[in-house]
Amino acid sequence: MTSPAETEIWHSRPTPGELNETSTGSIISRIGIRFTDVGNDYIAATMPVDRRTLQPFGVLHGGASAVLAETLASFGATYCVDRSRFACVGMEFNANHLRPVVQGEVEGRASPIHLGQRTQVWDVRIRNKDTRLVAVSRLTLAVIDKPGPVS
Repeated sequence: MTSPAETEIWHSRPTPGELNETSTGSIISRIGIRFTDVGNDYIAATMPVDRRTLQPFGVLHGGASAVLAETLASFGATYCVDRSRFACVGMEFNANHLRPVVQGEVEGRASPIHLGQRTQVWDVRIRNKDTRLVAVSRLTLAVIDKPGPVS
């Protein structure tokens, strides 16, 4: 049996440009998250540490880190399924904030821990410019049948 790291995980592999375009006008683009890479078994993005993402005390807001983690895992999960038939929705999120960041940029990278038929679990690592861990998160997503039109 091969692990996800040994094989391509994508049902349809997105490009960073496609993901950035899809995010236009949402919280993702408004706080400056930019998708940078999609590998065989991961998805990555950067986020600025600036007035949009700082808390009033001058350090990266934990909620901004959570948005980055949720964004990466949700997009990752979505592109691992047939999007014409399924949708991925969050079930559980946890985060540990390990190190403050006061300026610059952070990078998040999400990889699947479990890709099941009805659930997915993703690991997200957020690092600073020195590649030191800033936060770690785990997200569990449900894979549901795509909702039909509302009548």
